[in-house]
Amino acid sequence: MSTPLEVEPGSSSAQPEAILEGVGKIEGRSLWQISWMRLKRDKVALAGGAFVLLLILVGIFAPLICKLVGVAPNDFHQDLVDPSLQTPIGRLGGISWDHPFGVEPVNGRDIFARIVYGARISLLIAFLATLLSVVIGVVMGIVAGYFGGWVDTLISRLMDIFLAFPLVLFALALVGAIPDKMFGLEGDALRVALIVFIIGFFSWPYIGRIIRGQTLSLREREFVDAARSLGARRPYILFTELLPNLIAPILVYATLLIPTNVLFEAGLSYLGVGVRPPTASWGDMLSGAANWYQVDPMYMIPPGLAIFVTVLAFNLFGDGLRDALDPRSR
Repeated sequence: MSTPLEVEPGSSSAQPEAILEGVGKIEGRSLWQISWMRLKRDKVALAGGAFVLLLILVGIFAPLICKLVGVAPNDFHQDLVDPSLQTPIGRLGGISWDHPFGVEPVNGRDIFARIVYGARISLLIAFLATLLSVVIGVVMGIVAGYFGGWVDTLISRLMDIFLAFPLVLFALALVGAIPDKMFGLEGDALRVALIVFIIGFFSWPYIGRIIRGQTLSLREREFVDAARSLGARRPYILFTELLPNLIAPILVYATLLIPTNVLFEAGLSYLGVGVRPPTASWGDMLSGAANWYQVDPMYMIPPGLAIFVTVLAFNLFGDGLRDALDPRSR
């Protein structure tokens, strides 16, 4: 049994001002501030995000970068290619100070410049396709989850149909059947728009299912019941009450969907249905390198490494963002 503490008379009631004196102003943190604090602790995710930001800047300022280095993506350098073997002169595919990644066989185009310009195509298609699939998937998922009933059944069956669709075969058939000019677009603009539509329009069910599941949980929450009791209309509840609470899963899934679209665009270009030559594309460079890997293996390494590092960086950043926004998912 412990001895009771001896307390002097008058000291039992402490003044709140005395307790809080010197503490200073106490400020609360929002959920986004707390998430940012968690994300800052994840050095791997920050490294992935820094590389993603660097890659975006490289794509935006590709002409300036190539101008500073003194290379161009479509300039031929026949003097750097062996006329008999059609392979680059020198070791490691012709790597030099003037050509950091070497040159291509046959024509001698600079690989560094084509990698930099290829980043523009890959990121442009990946971001636009992700935006399209996110918009469609969020709208369809939130409508299916909130309304339920026959609306949910109809949208869910539509998702199943899209998920079972042979997307690669459809892309090969559609791109091959499209004329050179359509809807006021032609050339690379038409190809990019078509690839964005194919990838984005047929990928929305993946995020649609996630948003539908989250909406099914959120529609039973108290703030939704309060909005209904105050007479709020359904569009207001959907896009003012529910949508802000879905921002976190939307951001996380979007960051994980972008690398998938980068791989899909590279696959289409590898199969010859991406942007047309001489426009630089990582997948098209890999397709060309497949014919030269035995005599010039260095030609295959830069585009393959660019795809690998880009996808890895996006995945690392997406995983870190998911853990920061929802630590219970660890």
